[in-house]
Amino acid sequence: MKSILLLLPFLSLFTYAQNRIATPQITHYRSQDYRAGMQNWDVEQDASGILYFGNNEGLLTFNGRYWSVHPLPNRTVVRSVEIDADGRIFVGAQDELGYFFPDRQGILRYHSLLPLLPPADRSFNDIWNIVIRGKDVFFQSLRQIMWYRDGKMTVYKSASAWAYMGMAGQQLYGQERGKGLFRLSGTTWQPVCQDSLLARFGVTGILESGAGDLVLTTLKKGIFRLRGSILIPLRTAVDETLLADRIYCALRLGPGRLAVGTSSAGVFLLNEDGAVLDRYSAADGLQSANIRGMWLDREQNLWLGLDDGIDHVAINSPIQYLSPGGNAAGYSLAIHEGNLYAGMSSGLFVAPLTTGDLSKGRFSELAAGKGQVWNLEVVNNQLLMGHENGLYRVEGNWLTPVYLQTGTWLVRRYAADAWLAGTYQGLRGLGYRDGRFQDRGQIAGMKEPLRFLVTDSASGTVWSSHPVRGVFRFRWDRSTGRYTSMELLTDKQGLPSARYNYVYKIRGKMMVATEKGVYEYRSGRFFPEPTLKKVLGTRPLQYLKDDRLGNVWFASDKQLGYVDFRRKGDPVVFFPEMKGRLVGGFEFIHPVDEENIFIGSDKGFFRLNYRKYQQETRKPGVLLGEIRITSVTDSLVFGGYRMKEGKMSDIQGDRLVLAAGMNSLHIEFSSPPSALQNTVEFSYQLEGFDRGWSAWGPKPEKDYTRLPWGSYVFLVKARNNFGNESPVLRYEIEILPAWYEGYVAWLVYAILTGGLLFQLFTWQRRKHVRKQQQLQYLHQLEMDRSEKEIVRLKNEKLEAEMDFKNRELATMTMQLVQRGEILVKVKEVITSWVKKQDAKDSALSFRQVLRLIRDVESKDADWGQFTLHFNTVNEDFFVRLKDQYPELTPNDLKLCAFLKMNLSSKEIARLMNVTVKAIEVGRYRLRKKLQLPAEANLYEFLTGVGRG
Repeated sequence: MKSILLLLPFLSLFTYAQNRIATPQITHYRSQDYRAGMQNWDVEQDASGILYFGNNEGLLTFNGRYWSVHPLPNRTVVRSVEIDADGRIFVGAQDELGYFFPDRQGILRYHSLLPLLPPADRSFNDIWNIVIRGKDVFFQSLRQIMWYRDGKMTVYKSASAWAYMGMAGQQLYGQERGKGLFRLSGTTWQPVCQDSLLARFGVTGILESGAGDLVLTTLKKGIFRLRGSILIPLRTAVDETLLADRIYCALRLGPGRLAVGTSSAGVFLLNEDGAVLDRYSAADGLQSANIRGMWLDREQNLWLGLDDGIDHVAINSPIQYLSPGGNAAGYSLAIHEGNLYAGMSSGLFVAPLTTGDLSKGRFSELAAGKGQVWNLEVVNNQLLMGHENGLYRVEGNWLTPVYLQTGTWLVRRYAADAWLAGTYQGLRGLGYRDGRFQDRGQIAGMKEPLRFLVTDSASGTVWSSHPVRGVFRFRWDRSTGRYTSMELLTDKQGLPSARYNYVYKIRGKMMVATEKGVYEYRSGRFFPEPTLKKVLGTRPLQYLKDDRLGNVWFASDKQLGYVDFRRKGDPVVFFPEMKGRLVGGFEFIHPVDEENIFIGSDKGFFRLNYRKYQQETRKPGVLLGEIRITSVTDSLVFGGYRMKEGKMSDIQGDRLVLAAGMNSLHIEFSSPPSALQNTVEFSYQLEGFDRGWSAWGPKPEKDYTRLPWGSYVFLVKARNNFGNESPVLRYEIEILPAWYEGYVAWLVYAILTGGLLFQLFTWQRRKHVRKQQQLQYLHQLEMDRSEKEIVRLKNEKLEAEMDFKNRELATMTMQLVQRGEILVKVKEVITSWVKKQDAKDSALSFRQVLRLIRDVESKDADWGQFTLHFNTVNEDFFVRLKDQYPELTPNDLKLCAFLKMNLSSKEIARLMNVTVKAIEVGRYRLRKKLQLPAEANLYEFLTGVGRG
């Protein structure tokens, strides 16, 4: 521990002079990434965190996730960018100047200020600098400086050229070629320094100094301090480079610090005394060493506009990188006697922790250490290296082998004067005498490679693990060099499995990282370790390492985590920046202190300043990006900028109103550019549609399809890996109904529905009435059918009766006829017989008989009976006939009856007891009484009377 404490002062050197050993993360953005021109001339950032770049193809914007380019009307290069308090983005280009500002849809629109200039002053070539001072905006070209205020433009021309314009301490300075440096006082330029050097060489930057002076950078003559009107050279260790590679731009980084961008040597970070703090060039990872513009963002990290691309240099990031062996993987690291040693997959590298020349302060490789380095560990104040060739003692730049028989993973102390080395072929004993380690040879009894080893000096127990066999527990007899006991522990003794178990000493106890959390051994079995189980649960673990504070570092599925028991709430912190970068199966973490934690990676090492990392507790920001309608070709409806009362704002002004049918949305969102950008996750909700917040995830966009019309509020928030959430961003959206969905339409629908219901009710009622009528009709038909059936039956009965009566009438008629014929014949016979008889008495008797026959023939009884039957059959024939022809006599009626019965004149004569001739005469008379013409048929007439 003492040796570590002695080395801690050296670590502060990493911050500045030795940043070549630990360099910040440099993120590259190529022109193919942002899809615009190669060259980027100026950089700015607005209040919401969006970055702006003056690009060859226009104004380039970046919101942390999405890039956009906004060309100018004349499609020229944007050389300068500046943003005022209202959010107007002023740009200067070739013969063009103006500003971008969002319209009501949040889409940036360009507003040219060129018409404010007189026609003669509109040809000024490039605008190289823009300065905003309150409400005043100044544009500088070589030919003229233009002052924009209250919608008016004032022009300051130069007889030679305006070489530079900048602001320091709220004062505007301008350099006129051949004359020197001037300051704008009121509306006139007053000379500040007319040193011949400033008259001849161009100024590229004017910065405030903590001493009240100004710091001036020049293109070809280096850096100067301006005290009053006196120009004093500011000497640096890199003056030769600055003079040769030219200073193109300068930036104040904070109190006492500045950045200088050159045309071919990258960026130098200096203090106000000229001491070089750091340098970043193409050799250090920049895409280009030609720096065109610089910006220090809200997190105090550096953005560089390059001759080819854009770089983000996280100079204030808590994570830095060590790459001693280029792309070689880092396996182990140790600090010993003022040197930093890095064990790589390619060999051993060393870097002295002292100040020195930045261009030569890199790691150097120790030739004797070539090959795979497995472990570096300070033991008894000596540095031992486990190597694929054996075990070495490292002294400065020299390596002394302890043994070379087999590859060695690690060394662990077993007793005060005894150590064990885990090798490719089991364990090897080590002794220590006279300040040197001695090889005691291979321990017989096991040939398994033992890469994980824990010793318990108090009990003499040795624990080791094999990835696929289990955990070994054994004791070693140093005198015999043999194992005295050995036990293989697997799932039968409580482990989750016999596979993937790794032993470590954590908080003074042996613990096992398993597929289901951390286990400890007690009472002959393995049990989950209660403290770590509460925070780590049953997640699979491959590596454990405790620090001096009692907190625990761990690796789980290629992800680095830290159990910080000091944290409130969830004590587990993950580091997404390192996800997938750990060397699987050979994870390495070396926590020197809270500001220096070294982590092995697939390409060198990470250096983590955890104290600074956890101070990044401010809530991440969240930005709403573009909103597009996925069903429409020209689909951009919101450009990502919000306004309120004519200014850029984080609060929405007017809600977004979309026409009917524009109901399929693609919404983009982001977190402002940040060094911890990759740690940010998002959650969102569309009020009025979603049931709740979405799960957290890194995807910065959401699609909604076929939303119903109505009002919605889109909510989105961001969260970093510390669990800090941004304020919720709200954006109101209204989708109008189609003409057939609006309130008027619904009123019409209601009326139509009411009418339809009324019609339906009326139709139903009519249907019911018709049904009733139909039923009544059917009932009536049934009644009529019944009645007809009754009538039919009655008619049949009547017909039967009539038939009977007709038969009876016919029978009676026949009887009458037959009786008459018989009586006639009887009378004829008697008359003939009487004529032949002479006796008086006989004649008398026969005459009485004849008289009796005549009486029978003349009686009306039979006629009355005949009349009754005839009227019944012929429906009161006699009554109707009598009514029509009252002059008809009874004999006429009889004759009519017999004629209607279609009897012959002979038959009628017999029935009426008259001659046939009398019947003919009667027929004649009857025709006259009936007033029938000669051609009329008497029978048909009487038949008609019978039918009524």
